[in-house]
Amino acid sequence: MTDTEVMTLPSGFWLWPEDQTWAQPLPGGQVRIGITALGLKASGDIYMCRPKPVGSKVGQGGSIGVVELSKSIVAVKSPLSGVVTRVNEALEERPELVHQSPYEAGWMVELAPSELDAERRKLAIGEIAIREAMAHWAWLNQLDAAP
Repeated sequence: MTDTEVMTLPSGFWLWPEDQTWAQPLPGGQVRIGITALGLKASGDIYMCRPKPVGSKVGQGGSIGVVELSKSIVAVKSPLSGVVTRVNEALEERPELVHQSPYEAGWMVELAPSELDAERRKLAIGEIAIREAMAHWAWLNQLDAAP
């Protein structure tokens, strides 16, 4: 991915800036959640991805699962509160999908949001807000993708 691609999200996605996770609203009120390309650039290669099981309750900023990196295991934080309704089972056999296709095949979970109206205010929504939030996060974390 180019630096420009790392610093953006697909149209219609929302950003949880603190932890570089995204939420994609789906038809029927569910949201799909994954890790941004910028977050992946900062973390390095993922060797294992284990989402929380269906039925798990998650708070905004709480763990939706864990990823194993070369030297650590890290919790992936949820941009929204809710109940996990579906997990990406393909990640069990192919965790590299998170890197290869972070906004399509590499998503982690889908959830039914429980506090959507209140929690949306804490997300970056819209191209300009997302780009600014990602640039600030990259600068704070001293990444090359920062402008």
